[in-house]
Amino acid sequence: MLVGKWISRKLEHDTKMKNIYSSIVFLFVCNLTLAQHQLPIFKDRKIINAYSSETLAKGMLDFRIGHRFGDMFGEDGGWPTFYGLENARDILIGFDYGINNDLLVGINRTKGAGPLRMLVNSYLKYKLAGQQDMTEKPLAVTVVAMSSLSTMPRSEEISAINNFPKFAHRLTYHFQMMVAKRFSEFVSLQFNVGYTHRNFVDLDDVNYVVNIGGAGRFQLNRRLAILLDANLPTRFRDVDKKYKAPLGIGLEWETGGGHVFQINFTNAGGLSEPDYLSYTTSDWTQGEFRLGFTISRQFRI
Repeated sequence: MLVGKWISRKLEHDTKMKNIYSSIVFLFVCNLTLAQHQLPIFKDRKIINAYSSETLAKGMLDFRIGHRFGDMFGEDGGWPTFYGLENARDILIGFDYGINNDLLVGINRTKGAGPLRMLVNSYLKYKLAGQQDMTEKPLAVTVVAMSSLSTMPRSEEISAINNFPKFAHRLTYHFQMMVAKRFSEFVSLQFNVGYTHRNFVDLDDVNYVVNIGGAGRFQLNRRLAILLDANLPTRFRDVDKKYKAPLGIGLEWETGGGHVFQINFTNAGGLSEPDYLSYTTSDWTQGEFRLGFTISRQFRI
């Protein structure tokens, strides 16, 4: 009789403990899930010219096409070129893939708008921290490491930038950090700083370019948003005088189903960081800006 009561109490105790343990595990899992949730700050991995702080979800493949036309106005624009629409300044075709929710690997090919053409750009993008809500963990921090290889034919002209005495002279490297915050349902802002190193440059140039920049996204409705993008590249040399700060304004349209379309206006001709940060010479005030667009489509593989 006593043994039976002891077994009954033991079973009741074990049942209560199991319920307690189950509740603890459930709460822990819920807390962990909430802790891993990251608030999206931008809709795309690119804003206009600059990278955004966003990465891809694990197992997602992003296919994108980017295009920049010629100058709308100025000496090379106007009616003779149908306001730049008859000229292709730069074209991009590429893929991004989410290794995990915080690490992205990408590769693309661009025509190139600067003196270095036929560029193969590969990069890693890693999110160090994500914004979880508006107050507790309010910032996202992401870094990008990128290399760009020019595959254009070698010139025999010794003063040409594509003379390429060594294979390493075809390479350019770019590193960037982005700090972003979503302030509300309608406003997201970002600050970025970067460094570009070119292995081969003109005699009057220097190998490095340091840049700082900022960007913003302003939601208009469920599908549409206004984008702003500005970067200030500098070499700390007189050669800076002939280069301009890449500035852009765009309209982003999320059509649903993992499809994002963007149309923009910018004075940057190039679509890759080493290109537009190093070689933008077009001036907005002279009408030397162009129409561009980006189409992005995501697939789970």
